[in-house]
Amino acid sequence: MNLPDYVGSYAVERELGAGGMGTVYLARSRGGRTVAVKVARPELAADPHFRERFRAEVEAARRVGGFHTAQVVDADPEAAAPWLATAHVAGPTLSELVAGRGPMGEPQLRRLGAALAEALQAIHACGLVHRDLKPGNIIMAQDGPRVLDFGIARALESSRLTSTGVAFGTPGFLAPEQAQGLEVGAAADVFALGAVLVAAAGGSAFGAGTPMGLMYRAVHEEADLSAVPVSMRPVVGACMAKDPVRRPTPEGLLDHFAPATVPVARESTQVVRSLTLPSAAVPAPGAASAAGSGGIADALTVGAAPGSGPTGPTGPSRPTGPSEPTGPSGSAPSPSPSPARQAPAAPTPAQRKRKQALLAAAALIVLGGVGYVVYELSAASFPEVTHELTAPVTLLDGTYQHDGTSPLEPNPQPNRITERDVKHYSVKYVGTAKASVFQGVHLYGSTGRFKSASPDGLIDAMTGSDTSSTIRVPGSDVDFHCVTANSGTVCGWADANTEVAIEFTPSAPLDRAAAETKRIRDDIRKPVARRP
Repeated sequence: MNLPDYVGSYAVERELGAGGMGTVYLARSRGGRTVAVKVARPELAADPHFRERFRAEVEAARRVGGFHTAQVVDADPEAAAPWLATAHVAGPTLSELVAGRGPMGEPQLRRLGAALAEALQAIHACGLVHRDLKPGNIIMAQDGPRVLDFGIARALESSRLTSTGVAFGTPGFLAPEQAQGLEVGAAADVFALGAVLVAAAGGSAFGAGTPMGLMYRAVHEEADLSAVPVSMRPVVGACMAKDPVRRPTPEGLLDHFAPATVPVARESTQVVRSLTLPSAAVPAPGAASAAGSGGIADALTVGAAPGSGPTGPTGPSRPTGPSEPTGPSGSAPSPSPSPARQAPAAPTPAQRKRKQALLAAAALIVLGGVGYVVYELSAASFPEVTHELTAPVTLLDGTYQHDGTSPLEPNPQPNRITERDVKHYSVKYVGTAKASVFQGVHLYGSTGRFKSASPDGLIDAMTGSDTSSTIRVPGSDVDFHCVTANSGTVCGWADANTEVAIEFTPSAPLDRAAAETKRIRDDIRKPVARRP
């Protein structure tokens, strides 16, 4: 192995490994301190967009402190091969520790959760998002866990090498929004923290399989928390909520895993996250919410803390003093109600209609003292269910047999803005003697009510390809979208009640896979019986 003698002013001693950015070396400063130096791959070094982002991320990473991170000590974004040096932390990675010693018990898991939450606090406070938190990026040092590789993920993610829609990160730990190529924020790291705790407990949040399969399950299926101690499942499950706004913050996780031993003064201000509403729908500050006034406060009751009044935690304040008259019991008499309070105006028909529309469109969910305004479409805006999917033990008169391990029963999904009453299938079949071409059939499907159904998201998640061929098979009333990827061919379809993608192995011509997909569609898509 040809090692460089130096990286910058650091003498290279040996290679520690290689990753998405390039090669990592153990090196020593002139003063004798050991560092881990990460040197970018040549193709990254030739990408000016990577250099620009790397420069900005390094500046932020230098400010990250805290007890549970490996400090960035030096970097040179302008070098022929850009590099980053962090303090070298001795110890096994979390993945190596679990492999060698077995799963962690509940006390260890809680300490790990608190340490990782503290690390994320420090990282996020500097404006960074880790984007690739996983057991392999966590060193279990003698003085506690240390998180590595923050400050480079966004540079890699935004480089031209990953600008084709392929998510950066490690499948199985990627948040749904990250797997879909959407905007990624600090909540994605909290999702990864939950998946790390599942792994540390000896489990796997989304099982095993291909990267595309893991990413698909992260988007569409609930995490498997069976390895996590029962008392910890609620908080780990909250970390892995599909919706980023419903995940706890690192501060909230610290309150759960390591409650403060000394009371901490907290502001009692109620935080409410809501969608932006037209200014006409928002009452003026301090305005009374009279019944039928037509303001947003009529339709939505903001989830204030118990005992809260309309203008603060303890209600509206008014001056008090020795000269203020009191009632017989010594308490101050209630002020006389204003005329508006005594005789509220009757709502007009237009105001009543508007109020009903607001009530139908919005619901308030209060989670952990924080209110969220969640909009739902009226059920009438979704198509009626005319067909549903089935997952029989055999397909096509015994051509394919259920593999005996994947579940035949569907997994119900929560209602979302674009879908309702959806159930998801992920069923594997193996070819029998009747199978002439395909020996493996993996069916990913959802059945329910879709506002706008499409198979493209499924196919993209399974193959990493956002381009597919559209094939209309004779006798079919839908188009099939097909693409060959890796060692298989994937075909899918969508209609008002189903979204399905099927992975066939080995790969075959697209028209052959499309024809087999039509046969399977006819076999598993059944009309819903109408009630008399």
